[in-house]
Amino acid sequence: MFRTDSLSDNTLIKQFAEGNQEAIEILINRHKKRVFTYILLTVKNNHLAEDIFQDTFIKVIKSLKSGQYVENGKFISWVLRISHNLIIDHFRKEKLLNTTSNDDYEMDLFNSPRFSEENIEDKIIFEQITSDVRLLIEELPADQRQVIIMRHFQGLSFKEIAEQTNVSINTALGRMRYALINLRKIIEQKQLILTKN
Repeated sequence: MFRTDSLSDNTLIKQFAEGNQEAIEILINRHKKRVFTYILLTVKNNHLAEDIFQDTFIKVIKSLKSGQYVENGKFISWVLRISHNLIIDHFRKEKLLNTTSNDDYEMDLFNSPRFSEENIEDKIIFEQITSDVRLLIEELPADQRQVIIMRHFQGLSFKEIAEQTNVSINTALGRMRYALINLRKIIEQKQLILTKN
C-alpha cells in the first residue's frame, strides 16, 4: 500500500481538495506539535492553547475546502500565521468589549487583509514575543538550544536536524522534548507572560 504520510504537504493539500479526508489528518498530525508548542509558549495557558489550536485547524480546513490557500510558501508558516492571528484576536477581545470576533463572520472576514496581514501593532507584539523566546532559549544547554533553533527558527525537519548534528532522530526528538520542558520551567521561574499585555 502507498504510504501517504511520506507525501509532501502540498501533495496532501491537493489530495484533501480532491476529497481524501485522510490527507488532512496526516497534515494535522505532522504539524500539531509545532503549532501547539508555539501557541502554548505564547499564551501560557494549556486550556486556552488547546482552544486556539482547535480553532486554528478549523480555519485551516475551511480555507483549504474553499480553495483559499495559495501555495506561496511553506504550509506550516501559513498555519502559524493563522494561529498567531487567532492569539492576537483573543487578547484583543479580552481587552475590548467591542472587538470583532472571527467566529461571527467565518471565511470572508478571516481572509480579509485586515486579519491575514500583520499590522504594525501585530508586528511589534510578534517581534517582542520572538525576542523574549530567543532570550529564554539562550539559557538552555547547547544541544537543546541547537535543536530548538534548527526546528523552530530554521524550519528543519527532525530528520534534517539529526543528519546535520550527527545524531539519531530519537536523540533529536529527545533533545527537543527536554528543551520544551526546560523552557516551561524557566518561564514559570521568571513568571513571564509571553503575550500582549
